[in-house]
Amino acid sequence: MLVLCAVGALEEPPISPPVPVEAVAPVMPGDAPVLEHPATVMLRLTIDDGGAVSRVEVRESAGAVFDRAAMGAAVRWRFEPALRGGVPLEVQVDVPVQFAPARVREALTGVAGAERASSESARAATEDTSRGEMLSAPASTEPVGGAVDVPTRESSPLDVLEASKPSAGASSPGFSTTVRGVAEAPPPVAVGDFHIEVGQLADVPRNSASDLMLLAPGVMLANHGGEGHAETVFIRGFDAGEGKDVEMRLNGVPLNEVSHAHGHGYADTYFIIPELVDSLRVTEGPYDASQGDFGVAGTVEYQLGLARRGLTASASYGSFASRRLALVWGPPESTEATFVGLLLRQGQGFGPNRSFANATAMAQVELRLGDDTRLRLLGASSGARFASAGVVRETDVVDARLPCAADADSQFFCFYDENQGGASQRHLVSAELQSRLKRGGRMVQQGYVVLRQTRIRDNFTGFIQDTPPGEDAQRGDGTEGYYRGSTLGLRGRYIPGLTLLGQSRPLELGYVARYDDVRTRSRRLRDSGGAPYSTLFDNQVRTTNLGGYASLRVQPLDWLALRVGVRLDTFLFGVEDLNRPAVDRDGPRIPEESLEAYGFFASPRASAEVKLSSRLTWLTSAGLGARSSDAAALSDAELAPYARVASGETGLGWKREGEARPYSLEARGAVFATRVSQDFVFDERLGRNQPIGASQRLGAFATGRLRWADWLDAQASVAWARATLPVPGASSWKLWDGAVMPYIPALLGRVDASVRGHVTVGSERLGWNVALGHSAVGPRPLPLNRYSEPVFLFDVGTRARWDWMELGVSVENVLDARWRETELNYVSNFRGPDAPASLLATRHFSAGAPRTFRGTLTLYLDFEEDAP
Repeated sequence: MLVLCAVGALEEPPISPPVPVEAVAPVMPGDAPVLEHPATVMLRLTIDDGGAVSRVEVRESAGAVFDRAAMGAAVRWRFEPALRGGVPLEVQVDVPVQFAPARVREALTGVAGAERASSESARAATEDTSRGEMLSAPASTEPVGGAVDVPTRESSPLDVLEASKPSAGASSPGFSTTVRGVAEAPPPVAVGDFHIEVGQLADVPRNSASDLMLLAPGVMLANHGGEGHAETVFIRGFDAGEGKDVEMRLNGVPLNEVSHAHGHGYADTYFIIPELVDSLRVTEGPYDASQGDFGVAGTVEYQLGLARRGLTASASYGSFASRRLALVWGPPESTEATFVGLLLRQGQGFGPNRSFANATAMAQVELRLGDDTRLRLLGASSGARFASAGVVRETDVVDARLPCAADADSQFFCFYDENQGGASQRHLVSAELQSRLKRGGRMVQQGYVVLRQTRIRDNFTGFIQDTPPGEDAQRGDGTEGYYRGSTLGLRGRYIPGLTLLGQSRPLELGYVARYDDVRTRSRRLRDSGGAPYSTLFDNQVRTTNLGGYASLRVQPLDWLALRVGVRLDTFLFGVEDLNRPAVDRDGPRIPEESLEAYGFFASPRASAEVKLSSRLTWLTSAGLGARSSDAAALSDAELAPYARVASGETGLGWKREGEARPYSLEARGAVFATRVSQDFVFDERLGRNQPIGASQRLGAFATGRLRWADWLDAQASVAWARATLPVPGASSWKLWDGAVMPYIPALLGRVDASVRGHVTVGSERLGWNVALGHSAVGPRPLPLNRYSEPVFLFDVGTRARWDWMELGVSVENVLDARWRETELNYVSNFRGPDAPASLLATRHFSAGAPRTFRGTLTLYLDFEEDAP
């Protein structure tokens, strides 16, 4: 018996699943290995609208011989095609095919008498042959090839329509069929709109969920603050800081923190448990109407899910006493949207003053409230503490002046100020209600609450910024950024059950409502003891962002699809400045002041998709976006407190799959241009980004991904961008002219690859995996016409699994390169308060991690069907 599950959009009429007409069981060659236990191959079939199997892909392997036998039979199967509203539909079907020893097969099927069973057993013993049986098992099926177009931002777990079909006839095996409706991922709004399934590329060594952003082209991550500090993101030619130019979301919940003391838009993704990340969507550029505040360079949204059911426990130990314990559990009777996860990390770091410890708990449950409604509840709580070595002067490293051993390695990884580091806490709850409406409509409503607190201490310049009273000595330039805030928010989407030009659900309406109440403060710290001695700013900020959008997608011609949308946003700020002087020129005053600001912005977005062939698509997109202002830069009664961004992109997308091929190959490439009305650059004197005026970018990228059954998954990308400050008065079309912006690399390359397989040792079957990650970063421009050195990093990992136990080893920075994760160029004085100040700028850097080893033991419990 074979169970098929057809996946289509819930809003469409019910799907009549494919009915088998001819299903030939696979036969093993005479030299196949002897089977002591049943072996199962999970095949994914693409059944076209004529009922033929156009493509076969191995989703779960049982070994090369069994895979080939199952695929060879599957391409000869024939079906009556799936129907929706009487129209044939192309679908994908997951089919489990089990190979068993002949004596076991006869006992299970009962298709022959004892005399034939004895004969077959004897033949199996002498000829080492096995046959494959198609057994009843859960499977999933989905419409493919553009058969369903759901204009939504993310996939939805909405199901379940159930139907059953009688057997196809006496000459064919019986099939019981379950039809499940799950919304397919929407078509991309731009060439740079990536719906990334992590899949097998999760095998590549990564330190955190933040590293998953590297799967998108043109992304580089850097961290000067220690393990637990948010990553600095370079994307699409932007130095997006820790989130000022890239919108971050987790299952729809925004992560960017307004007016953060360390930097406006600070977004920490380090707390996300990597094992729970099912996919992420990276939209490079402001082209989707649902993109909101901080979506200047683009939007990154993490989607959580746990495919593996049961309990998985993973324990790691590695270089520099690093320890990691992860526990994830998915109840077997629930969907992938229900899970619990716990992650604990601790270590001494790869050099002095780099210790860290953090913990995260995440849980989600999906509840079915009738046939048409789902409720998804998410909770997350995390805490972290980390020390930071900060930056060091290149000249001090070369001259061995740092307070560490005189050898080159000790000096390279040394530090100045032990007061640097930070701590954070975050608590998040979200409730999302998804409903199917009459006439095929759909509605999603979400509410969330986020509480967080952060304290970060840095020292970038040593002893320069302080101006002590009288003849007192300079006290030091250390800064402490403190942030405490709460966020309440609502968001929703409504898709009416309309039809326009023959296309269903062309319209999407949405809204956002977000309120932030935060305390943000920056102080100077003494070099000795770290006590605060001066306040740079101290603000109580209350911000409201209300927005709404509409998006329409129509296909007037078979080869042309058009999407237009508009987004309206309002920003309202109320600021209590708690750091005003107690006396001014008019006399004593209260050292506080209030101010308000308001802004309104309309952001049109549009794209045109031209199908040049069945595999090749040309997509052109354009849009406007906005970034709200940092409260520290506002003035009373200011209007339009935001920065504007205009961007355009055009490029090609190509995809090859189907036609009974075991592989799929996808490639994309595009050129883009962007202009921002107000940009930011890092200011070492304040330890945070400061406004510098307008900026512009011109760039291009190319990326490709190859998947070969469940054996190989490889992706490569290269991106180039030039970011400049426009010449005053010059035409907006002169995107090449102007001074180059510092710190942004012009060239980025990335390769991720994973290979999986199985071997038989004795009578035991072992699964294995080898994975590679490679990052190449071109020279980064520095102030005063300097450039950093290029960076080339290689990471490898390998694993072996037997039954419920898996052992893995990973090595990051295999070549043990001495690389500089962050490079800056400015004036500093770390020799002491009495040393003569130098006005000569020199290079500063934070050291990147050396070669790092990690061993991992993973146990898979309560999950028999996932054993290799």
